[in-house]
Amino acid sequence: MTTKNGRPTAAAQIRQVAAAALPLYLSMISASAGALVDTAVLGHHKTAALAGLAVTMAVFGPATAAIAGAQRGVMPFVTEHQDEPAQLVSVLRNGMWLAVATGGLGALSVAAVPWIGRIGGVPDATLDQLGLFPVLLAAATLLTAVSTTAGSALIGLGRGRLVMRSGLAGTGAAVVLSLLLVGGPGPLPSLGLAGAGIAMLTASAISAVVAQIGLRRSPQLAGHSLRLGRPQPAEVIALARVGIPLAATVLIKFAVLGVLAFSAARISTEAAAVHSVAVSLVNLMFTAAVAVGQAVVPVVAERLKEQDLAGVRAGALSGLVVAAGAVLLLGGLLSVARGPVLAVFSTDPEVRDGLVDLLPLVLATTLADAFQALFGFGLIGVRRTLPSMLCFAACYGVLALLAGPAAAGGGLTALWGTLAVVNVVLIAAQGWCFRRYSARAVAAPVPV
Repeated sequence: MTTKNGRPTAAAQIRQVAAAALPLYLSMISASAGALVDTAVLGHHKTAALAGLAVTMAVFGPATAAIAGAQRGVMPFVTEHQDEPAQLVSVLRNGMWLAVATGGLGALSVAAVPWIGRIGGVPDATLDQLGLFPVLLAAATLLTAVSTTAGSALIGLGRGRLVMRSGLAGTGAAVVLSLLLVGGPGPLPSLGLAGAGIAMLTASAISAVVAQIGLRRSPQLAGHSLRLGRPQPAEVIALARVGIPLAATVLIKFAVLGVLAFSAARISTEAAAVHSVAVSLVNLMFTAAVAVGQAVVPVVAERLKEQDLAGVRAGALSGLVVAAGAVLLLGGLLSVARGPVLAVFSTDPEVRDGLVDLLPLVLATTLADAFQALFGFGLIGVRRTLPSMLCFAACYGVLALLAGPAAAGGGLTALWGTLAVVNVVLIAAQGWCFRRYSARAVAAPVPV
């Protein structure tokens, strides 16, 4: 159903956002599950190999997350030009050039893990385990950039199911190959960390191929080639102006959450364990908000093209409703089944009791984080991401300064309470930015 001005009704738009977000959430959750399989298999293979994985993932994780952030900036441009094949092809080609740039930088950082680890004081016994693993993951980083670009384009075209298909295909391959190559069951050789690298590289390649094939078969691109061609610097810069602040925001968040982890570790070993599990639970719930946010971007971008300010804001509001529902549903399930769920993470009674005590604060923090993130995704839809990055840098900069004193004075409760307050402040800041810059975007759209 639609309103008199052609917009979907509120209920219809909520259903639209939820339906678009579900396959994206399933894809992201499956990827997280696949990563847990790698960790478990290597942990049973050799402790030093598991340490090598942790060191490399400390660089690979932020690098690929930053690349994904940068490539999300392609989505609103794709949505705007989905009915204009020539312009759409230009956006996609220049988006691929942006992927080459960001993916290349990320790959260099991952390949440099042995040198980064040596500078950071990582023991030689751990670094000696790496072998070709950083090189394999550097190649996987490049392929991730290719896959993410195609995935962002598919989301912008409203074809999120193909993104899920791509993610599930890659995750399935990663799980099977990890089980076969790391430990070497039966007559197969045991490749250890190199086997995990081969599995991750193969998974990245499969995801990229499936996503690119899906993109090329999209009806909007019928009869048009997506060969890379020559870059158009002005268009690449236009995409980067939206995408690069998103990448910077991701890196800021990674860095400050690292500060929080160190602050928790200074309290006690048990506190560090409780904090680590709490972060894992947050990621499980917050991933739903990220999926909803990505589903909201095309909705906002469509209304921006029509210069419909009320529609732009209604799209973001629909995302807030869906994200709140998803986080509350997952949080409720977690609360009801907290015993069996927490037992998966730890058998230590002290750690489990600490998690139970912290759980209400964890849920409140996640809900606030989801709300601020949805306003951030709304700003992606109107192609004004620099204000969002500045809000994030300011609020999380303060959080980084307060984390140590809060943990020292009040333990984990004070630390997570501080994080919750900062997220609430971010809701206000991001909401204000979205209100202001959505009006500006409708009045004076950014030239493409």
